[in-house]
Amino acid sequence: MSSNVALALLELDSIALGLRALDVLVKRAPVEVFEANLVEPGRYLILFGGGVAEVQESHQAASDVAAESVVDSMLLPHAHPALLAGLRGQQQLGSADALDTLGVVEGTHISTTLWAADQALKEAYVTLTGVRVAGGLGGRAYFLVHGAQHDVEAALEAAEAVLEPAGRLHRIECIARPHDEMVGWLLRPTPFAVR
Repeated sequence: MSSNVALALLELDSIALGLRALDVLVKRAPVEVFEANLVEPGRYLILFGGGVAEVQESHQAASDVAAESVVDSMLLPHAHPALLAGLRGQQQLGSADALDTLGVVEGTHISTTLWAADQALKEAYVTLTGVRVAGGLGGRAYFLVHGAQHDVEAALEAAEAVLEPAGRLHRIECIARPHDEMVGWLLRPTPFAVR
């Protein structure tokens, strides 16, 4: 699946330079900032998306300004639209009856986990339940998908193929027929909630 949207990330070891980079990137081109905030351990994260050309231009401008401080960077052109919707806080959950199987992917780095989510959505017929990039996760991120068990297993394999070679896989779980009470606990708001 190809799309005309892109997702980008910059993670900096300086809050001051992070704020300057944020100012530069929003001035350079019209992009949507999903989050600009502190993440552990003591870093500043900027996560943004929009049209491919605009995101590329803003990412380059911010990267040039903050080069000495960049500890992680990602530019994902043609990102799966559901991933951007998930970062906006739009979750597709429904009732527990609708959840045949739930897949959970937890990565140790935000950028690689988002890349893994994009690949999982592109390579398997699953729905993104939600994605979390949270300050309280120690620099980690996780996402959840749901669908038929064989499709969820395919999505988990696609995510693992991205995270494992990079040494950034923390854990993957496949939960068949989750209990009704699980639904309310899946994506509770976090202090770093996307607004």
